[in-house]
Amino acid sequence: MRLSQMLFVTLREDPAEAEIPSHKLLLRAGYIRRIGSGIYAYLPLMWRVLKKVSQIVREEMDATGAQECLLPQLQPADLWRESGRWDTYTQAEGIMFAMTDRQQRELGLGPTHEEVITTIAKDMIRSYRQLPLHLYQIQTKFRDEIRPRFGLMRGREFIMKDGYSFHTNEESLKKTYQDMAQAYSNMLRRSGLQFRAVDADSGAIGGSGSQEFMVLAEAGEDEVLYTEDGQYAANVEKAVSMPADAEPSPFATFEKRETPGTETIDKLCKFLKCSPTQVVKNVLYQAVYDNGMTVLVLVSIRGDQDVNQVKLLNELTKLAGNYQAKTVLFLTVPDAEAQRKWAAKSLPLGYIAPDVADDYIAGGKEVNSKFLRLVDRTAVDLTNFVTGSNESGYHVVGANWDKEFPLPATVVGVRTAKKGDRAVHNPEQTLQSARGIEVGHIFQLGTKYSQAMGATYTSEQGEEMPFVMGCYGVGVSRLAQSAVEQSYDKDGIIWPVAIAPYHAIISIPNISDAQQVEVAEKLYAELNQSGIETLLDDRDERAGVKFKDADLIGIPYRIVPGRSLKVGKVEVVERATHKSQEILVDEVNSTLKQWIESAIK
Repeated sequence: MRLSQMLFVTLREDPAEAEIPSHKLLLRAGYIRRIGSGIYAYLPLMWRVLKKVSQIVREEMDATGAQECLLPQLQPADLWRESGRWDTYTQAEGIMFAMTDRQQRELGLGPTHEEVITTIAKDMIRSYRQLPLHLYQIQTKFRDEIRPRFGLMRGREFIMKDGYSFHTNEESLKKTYQDMAQAYSNMLRRSGLQFRAVDADSGAIGGSGSQEFMVLAEAGEDEVLYTEDGQYAANVEKAVSMPADAEPSPFATFEKRETPGTETIDKLCKFLKCSPTQVVKNVLYQAVYDNGMTVLVLVSIRGDQDVNQVKLLNELTKLAGNYQAKTVLFLTVPDAEAQRKWAAKSLPLGYIAPDVADDYIAGGKEVNSKFLRLVDRTAVDLTNFVTGSNESGYHVVGANWDKEFPLPATVVGVRTAKKGDRAVHNPEQTLQSARGIEVGHIFQLGTKYSQAMGATYTSEQGEEMPFVMGCYGVGVSRLAQSAVEQSYDKDGIIWPVAIAPYHAIISIPNISDAQQVEVAEKLYAELNQSGIETLLDDRDERAGVKFKDADLIGIPYRIVPGRSLKVGKVEVVERATHKSQEILVDEVNSTLKQWIESAIK
């Protein structure tokens, strides 16, 4: 492609809308253009990158025996109601674009395709002899993000590979799951990315186990906790660890003390001269279930620990049946406005005790009239601890469970693991922290969808059995941008060779120089013919402008037919290192071919 004929416009300044380096660079370099909030056009250079990423994904999926298909983006709401996820996706998470057609039928734009694929399996797979089966697709998905940001990282429309496998048993599922773990590692390695596979929370997808594939980058939205021995890595939402040991309490007897202005743990510990490890803090949450029931949740946890809301949400989902519900729609810390809807009287916020009376709740048809009391494991064994008194400006010290306060019946593990904690598998290992961009996620779904939707096969014994399922996703457009976030410098993008839009760019310093143009045209034809994808910058621009643009768009190798032509050579600059060397014109093809093959092995 000749740059003079390409839709190619670069910007010298960072666009105001862009927040992270990769978003700024993709806009500046003319790869994408914003059409609306979270909606981007993929311009010619970006589309070449996306096709290369898709091809790597496709090759690795096909190698496992998975079969490619294409599923509808419009999905009937009835399918999602069968699985029980319509309310979760349209109300709780609120990420599905929902609409009504002219016949008043409800539809959704697919953020994922479990319901559709399960329906297909239900209709077409009859016998165990047809299993295992693995289908995948690469297509556009939609999410109604509350706050679209970071370009292609968190958009409302994006390209994704999603695959679904069907099995007769867990053993077969686990084999495919492991095959996918290897395939995903291959995809990221072949794309030239540094990554880490981590244990993850399954979220609204569900299932018994899942693993995320994180591209390591400072701008990553996710925190990854790992050990240096390589034996443990998890998203902070899922991570577990051993907290620091609690310090001995300085209080031997129970008493109520005036503690003015100590509504935070830090202020309280400074005032009482005690360790936060001897404080029981009581955190109030408001859960709204899918049947409209509001439940007030009081979590007692050690003062130096934080509640992990994802873990808490999972615990509350397990208890949904107690409230004749299926799932939690919302989980929040209730603000003053929310409290006015259910509070019978003003709560002593910052001074709540584990036994705060149920009569603070007005109750009613839609509000459970009793606090759901949970205690985190970190607080269970504390003795002579400090906690609230249910009176503003006062705390109690020297308190004990089942003496001054009843120990809540439900013990949970909802603390947030953090950097520096001891590892569960080896207490001599401490957790380290890194930032990551989630580009892939694999799930062991089990029978969650097949049971809910009545999707069965006939076993060898003639029984009707639900499919055992797996689910596997890769964000194709997100992966492409994460490559930029991981590899750039002050001059622009540094694409890995395997997914760069072109391998080389020939920059003619002076298009008025007949020899420069002749050599450039000769190399352009020769390189493209031999499979080296090459751009020709034949624009009537100054050499400096061309070199800056070549660096900005990140093409791995720049060829300059300049002053060295007098000795039969051209300058070749490696984008990643800025290293320059002069190569004989007749050896450029073979040299570049060797470099490219070496880079994409």
